[in-house]
Amino acid sequence: MQERTGPGEAERVELTVDAVAPGGHCVARLDGQIVFVRHALPGERVIAEITEVNRGFLRADAVSVLAAAPQRVSPPCPYAGPNRCGGCDLQHVAPEAQLEWKAEVVREQLRRLGHLTQVEVDALGLRVEPLPGGTLGWRSRVRYAVDAAGRAGLLKHRSHEVVPVDRCLIAHPAIQTLPVLSGDGQRWSAAEAVETVASTGGDVAVQTVVNGTSFAEQGPSTVRELAVGREWQLPVDAFWQVHPAAADTLVGAVLELLAPTAGERAWDLYGGAGLFAAALADRVGPSGRVTMVEASQSGVAAARENLTDLTQVEVVSAKVEVALARRRITGPVDLVVLDPPRTGAGAEVVRALTGTGARAVAYVACDPAAFARDVRIFAEAGWRLVELRGYDLFPMTQHVECVGLFTPA
Repeated sequence: MQERTGPGEAERVELTVDAVAPGGHCVARLDGQIVFVRHALPGERVIAEITEVNRGFLRADAVSVLAAAPQRVSPPCPYAGPNRCGGCDLQHVAPEAQLEWKAEVVREQLRRLGHLTQVEVDALGLRVEPLPGGTLGWRSRVRYAVDAAGRAGLLKHRSHEVVPVDRCLIAHPAIQTLPVLSGDGQRWSAAEAVETVASTGGDVAVQTVVNGTSFAEQGPSTVRELAVGREWQLPVDAFWQVHPAAADTLVGAVLELLAPTAGERAWDLYGGAGLFAAALADRVGPSGRVTMVEASQSGVAAARENLTDLTQVEVVSAKVEVALARRRITGPVDLVVLDPPRTGAGAEVVRALTGTGARAVAYVACDPAAFARDVRIFAEAGWRLVELRGYDLFPMTQHVECVGLFTPA
């Protein structure tokens, strides 16, 4: 039997922490082996407990700080930290430093996966902008897991273990006051999850999930959201941005980058409930045309219900790659909004778009790695990423949203 040469799970080691990495980690090295460390900051010296051993790398939590970075702060939430709730990755990082942390993760992915040079990355001048409202009390949709005792809580990092909590500080204030959590004496013995919503229209709702089916517990089954000067009626479980300011922030960025004009033709791909389609329709006017594609039936239904007054909008129910390959949507097209899921658009979709003759594509990205891979595919097809903006739609977490503008080189 070959002897193990490195540390095992639960062993503690001293590390000097290096640069930030995706997933809320920093990178350290132990005897030449890479260690991805949570709850640390670049430049710190920490005692870290090994949480996972993999071939080629380790994962660890910083459980004691021997030399702290100046950007370190005390987490506001008592459930943040090693072996506790995994919902917030960066509560130990000062707010301004969180923004730079996220920007550097995007830059590194563009270099490593997007194959951009340092000069090209620097030319983009990427900054991550905060949204109004601060770093707490922003999350308008929270899904709580339920443990075997029926207590609602949040999951540990990379685990199915539920941490019962009495309050989630990043949840919207209206959600924080709901009698959902174990601190209120509430038990959900029949449920696997409890979903809560506090909409921008002032509606508050609670649903339980039992065997994959949602059941209303409190509040309306349809909630109102306010964005782009419109009121949206959506089912409680429909997708909508979780930060109250996110929808208008992203729409503003997309419109500013694309600069649509009257009479132009636009595609809104992965269109959800039709947020970008509505904004585009307003800009291209009655003489223009907007085609929205969405695979989710609930998204399609919401878009058709909420956009009935916009006769220049067509809603296509299909997967984007299928709609493009089977010519469910056809050109000519001037502008494209691309808002794919976390996995990115992928080669098939990107290559199809670069052959449409469109003058510009605005890409709304929620995962830096997937976005960077698509940047490389655009470049291989002769398109350039000419502008990139970052937005902190998810304060205290490692997640970041970007909006990029691509044009033919």
